[in-house]
Amino acid sequence: MVDARKNAPEQPPAGGWGALNATERQLARQKILVKGNRALLNMNKPGGFDCPSCAWPDPVKPHKAEYCENGAKAVAWEATAKRTGPIFFSEHSVSELRGWSDHALEDQGRLTHPLRYNRDTDRYEAVEWASALSEIGTINRQLDPDRIELYTSGRTSNEAAFLWQLYGRLLGTNNFPDCSDMCHATTTTALPESIGVGKGTVTLEDWEACDCLFIIGQNPGTNSPRMLALLHDMAKRGVPIITFNPLKERALVKFTDPQSPIEMLTGRGQAITSNYYQLRIGGDIVAMQALCKVVIEADDAARARGDARIVDTAFIEEHTHGFAAFADYCRSLDWNEIERFTALTRAQLNQAAEIYMRSKRVIACWGMGITQHRNGGDAMQQIMNLLLLRGNIGKLGAGACPVRGHSNVQGDRTVGINKTPTEPFLQRLDRAFGFTAPRKWGHDTAECCEAILRGEVDAFLAMGGNFFRAIPDTERVSAKVQHLKLTVYVATKLNRSHLTPGEHSYILPALGRTEIDMQAEGQQTVTVEDSFAMVHGSTGQLKPASEHCRSEPWIIAQLAKRSVADRAAIDWDALVADYARIRDKIEAVIPGFDSYNARIAQPGGFHLPIAARQRKWDTPTGKANFLFAAGMMDEDDDVPERPHYQLMTIRSHDQFNTTIYSYNDRYRGVAGERMVVFMNQDDMARESLTEGDLITFRAVAQDGLERRVSGFKVVAYDIPSGCCAAYYPETNALLPLSHRDVRSNTPAAKSVPVQIVAQSAGTPVESAPEVSEQTPEAAGLIAPLA
Repeated sequence: MVDARKNAPEQPPAGGWGALNATERQLARQKILVKGNRALLNMNKPGGFDCPSCAWPDPVKPHKAEYCENGAKAVAWEATAKRTGPIFFSEHSVSELRGWSDHALEDQGRLTHPLRYNRDTDRYEAVEWASALSEIGTINRQLDPDRIELYTSGRTSNEAAFLWQLYGRLLGTNNFPDCSDMCHATTTTALPESIGVGKGTVTLEDWEACDCLFIIGQNPGTNSPRMLALLHDMAKRGVPIITFNPLKERALVKFTDPQSPIEMLTGRGQAITSNYYQLRIGGDIVAMQALCKVVIEADDAARARGDARIVDTAFIEEHTHGFAAFADYCRSLDWNEIERFTALTRAQLNQAAEIYMRSKRVIACWGMGITQHRNGGDAMQQIMNLLLLRGNIGKLGAGACPVRGHSNVQGDRTVGINKTPTEPFLQRLDRAFGFTAPRKWGHDTAECCEAILRGEVDAFLAMGGNFFRAIPDTERVSAKVQHLKLTVYVATKLNRSHLTPGEHSYILPALGRTEIDMQAEGQQTVTVEDSFAMVHGSTGQLKPASEHCRSEPWIIAQLAKRSVADRAAIDWDALVADYARIRDKIEAVIPGFDSYNARIAQPGGFHLPIAARQRKWDTPTGKANFLFAAGMMDEDDDVPERPHYQLMTIRSHDQFNTTIYSYNDRYRGVAGERMVVFMNQDDMARESLTEGDLITFRAVAQDGLERRVSGFKVVAYDIPSGCCAAYYPETNALLPLSHRDVRSNTPAAKSVPVQIVAQSAGTPVESAPEVSEQTPEAAGLIAPLA
């Protein structure tokens, strides 16, 4: 059932009773209604466990219920009473399971035993830990380290990620594809060019002091719902919230705070966005430059009149480089072109710029609506240019705020998951562990996939995640995995990646964030870093799902003992017996972790140093840089007159990354299905489509390969003409590996050129000739399991 039409009646606010009901239903479905609610009261609290979902920071004084709907769903999904044990695998072959939906696979429950794939029977079978670890270690020792890939999920703790990178470098490789390569690596790569650091510059204290907020390409209602509580309070005190986003997202329109008894009783909620601008997909670069143009020209006029300046001249002169050239470029921009490329009017952009100019302390947030574009780094740098014009970096209440997705995706990078490690880092690592780490740069996610396609990978080891479902060109890459000598998946639940076994394949069951981690010297705490560079502890509270589940640090240490024990004098057992020893090593190798063990228990955690926050700029110029590419107007430079649409891949509200909690998307009015495409009504008329019609997507790619997926139901939606949206990962097969940000290799999943072809009832799926193995689900042939 779908009710998401452009002219549908006003939807109720996000949050409120709907969020509470959805939470309780999910806990009940996972058979942990009482246990789950008790666990949630310990989440995001000092001494409790950190949310396994998004990376929003914890307040110093948390609410009694310091969690959101999506965080509660993540806990329910992890703490479920359901189990996926050896009997399940004896009853279902890998070939059969490939026909199951993503939701059905994970909904079987927690993995309980180490598993080894038997190619003769096409089944995973239980194996003893000692045997599995010994066999994996033996194979790894025989391989060329350049042909080994070690993937890291953003849920991996600092301690596990640090040991993982150590293990990889002892093997002799810097091949560290990471989940951040698929989301915010653009920030990590392009932001330092502007301000010298690849992280945000704000804290919760700044959010409380700011007097204007820009949200650009970010949907907190689905991706970081705890952010809504702050937006609610900001809007209530009259702070303008300016949103640039192609889709009208319900949570950015109005939100009922579950912590407010009055709002819960009345159901009215608080209006969130004061000014909502639905720009065309890919129009962010020009939109931000248009705002800068208005500010600069207003400053020109003020200077001519002898009035107070609009731009912060003192800040610009002392702290920035390149302003004059950027200002001249913005002045030269033509309003007709600006309107054409953004789908916004001059009046709208003037309005947003006027609000910016009236504000003294501005924070700009962005998400994957910025980073997952071919020129995402350029778009992000225009956001920085806007902030720099009025000195909105390095002062209270102002700054840059990339909103990360997975709970420790930022921390993993900080502690060394990086294909291009710096020489100072490697030297400190060498000294701390008494070996010489490899200096040759390795692979990120896109480069790992390309190496697999070329036949240049022998082993793929994944610390969590669902790599082969999350990547672009999913079918092309997955079809090659069977030729790898070794695949190892450390996981809590079964997912589609596990159905791509190599010649030797293992699934190793890990503890979840919610569970008690008991090692030789007692219960252990791990640490994570949130989006605001705050590091804090996380201590599991629940009994492990199985006596055979092991912690990620323990698994890594055991693998290391069997494959690299002779390459450095490291007491792996001691490190794992008490994770404080791992943190001591992190402190010795990574700057900013002084007194690590003493500080992790303080409420809210401790803040890692961010030089730009102090207006210290670690750039070649020694200053913050106004950066732009002259003439760069759009994602494809040929819009809006073009024979195709820009597809934006999105999450549903009942989804986190590739984890599908259900087939509902309450905030977009979709129930019981995921194979939908959201389209502008004028575009539907142009294509002679009506709601409920089925279409086939055909990717418009320059590499000569055909990519098609079928079976998507048309839904009329409030989205600019020439744009459409559909759920990820069902659309990943459309996304070429080559279609990615030019700096970071982040897949451009928010702007995929596609053609839309009407599909008559019974039309078979048009599989691309280069795809040797297209799953029924990816092709849209099987009905979702509710």
